[in-house]
Amino acid sequence: MIDVQEKFDVPHEVRIMSSSRNPDLVDEYARTAFERGLKVIVCSTGLSGHLAAAVAARTVLPVIGVPIATAPQMVGNEALAITAQMPTGVPIATVGVDAAVNAAILAVEILGVQDEEMQARLWKFKDDLAEGLKL
Repeated sequence: MIDVQEKFDVPHEVRIMSSSRNPDLVDEYARTAFERGLKVIVCSTGLSGHLAAAVAARTVLPVIGVPIATAPQMVGNEALAITAQMPTGVPIATVGVDAAVNAAILAVEILGVQDEEMQARLWKFKDDLAEGLKL
């Protein structure tokens, strides 16, 4: 995921947090994200799926959830369902299981809505993808 952000020259930050172990830290992070200049938040969520939900409930920014199949007993569909099933008013854009690269690309596409230079880089990426070139 970081490779995608760097490829598209997107400033980013990486934080490791647990909504179960540090709910106040997650709450503060989410509530202040907009003020700190963030435009979109990507959360990886494991078995419980709480992180993306906690962040989405406390921010006005788009949140992208990446369901991660973290435990042997967890099937990909369970991780996906946990991340995708949110109540009305607390949306999470959910990508496929273990699809952090797609989450990063979606984040870049969201940023590109109002950035012509970003759109140009995205079009080049899509053209390269169509020709069989990889990230």
